[in-house]
Amino acid sequence: MWITLSIVAVAVFLLGFFLLSAFGRWGERWGATPEEYNMPLPGDEWLEGGPPVRVRMTRAVWVAAPPEDVWPWLAQLGRGAGWYSYDRLDNGGRLSARHLVSWVPAPQLGDAAPIGYLRHIDSGRELGWWLKGGRFFGAFLRGVMFYRVTSDRERSRLLCRMQADARGLFARWACWLYRIIDSIMARRQLLGIKERAECFGIRTEDPEHPETGARDQHQLYQAIYASGEEVGAAGREDAKIWHQAAIEDGVIKPKLDGSNEQTAI
Repeated sequence: MWITLSIVAVAVFLLGFFLLSAFGRWGERWGATPEEYNMPLPGDEWLEGGPPVRVRMTRAVWVAAPPEDVWPWLAQLGRGAGWYSYDRLDNGGRLSARHLVSWVPAPQLGDAAPIGYLRHIDSGRELGWWLKGGRFFGAFLRGVMFYRVTSDRERSRLLCRMQADARGLFARWACWLYRIIDSIMARRQLLGIKERAECFGIRTEDPEHPETGARDQHQLYQAIYASGEEVGAAGREDAKIWHQAAIEDGVIKPKLDGSNEQTAI
C-alpha cells in the first residue's frame, strides 16, 4: 500500500512539475512575436557579467488606444497607483487605480518601488526598472523590468520584458519559480493596462472610487520618489532599500536640506 501511495505521489508531483514548466514556457513569450522576443532592448546589458543561471520573458499585447492614452497608465504603475494585476496577491487587497491619480508625479530616474528603482526612461515610450539584488526562495536574484509602448496607426503595441539572474544553491529553482509566478502576474498586468486605456482613456477621476487623499489608497506597498517623497504604507516591502541603491549608484543625489535631486547616468 505504501509503495503504491509513494508511486502515486511521485507521479502527481512529476505531472504537476511538467505542467507548470509547460505553462512557464508558454507564459514567458505570451503575445510576443519571435522578433520581439529575440530583439535587443534597453536593460539587457544590466545583467552582463552576472551568473549564468538566467531567465528572460518577453510579452506583448495590442491596445486599441493611441500611445498617449497608454503611457500615463504605464508611468504611474507601482508609483502609488497599484500594479493593475491581481490586487489581492500583489497589492495588499488595495484596488489599483482606474484613473490617472492626481498626486502621482511624472516618473523620474531613481523613483523606487518594491520592484527596484527606475534606471531608464524615454518619456512617452519606455521605462526600465532595476532590481539590484535580493533574496528570492533561497537564491540571490537580480532583475530587470522593461516596458515599451509604440504606435501602430490608431492602436498601440505594449511590450514588457522581465529578466533575472540568480546565484546560490537554489538559483535554478528560484529562476524556474520566478518564471511561473511572473507568467501569471505580468500577463494580468498587461491586460490591466490594456483594459484601462481602452475603457477609461486618460480620465482623471473615478466616480465609483473617488480619491480620498490617502497616499496608500491605491497601493499598499511603499514607493519613494526621487525627490524623497514617500507614498504607500511606510515600511511595507523594500522601497527604502532600492531608494538607497539609487543614491549609491549615483542616479539621485541627496541635497543638504534632506531632499534629493536627479542626476544623469
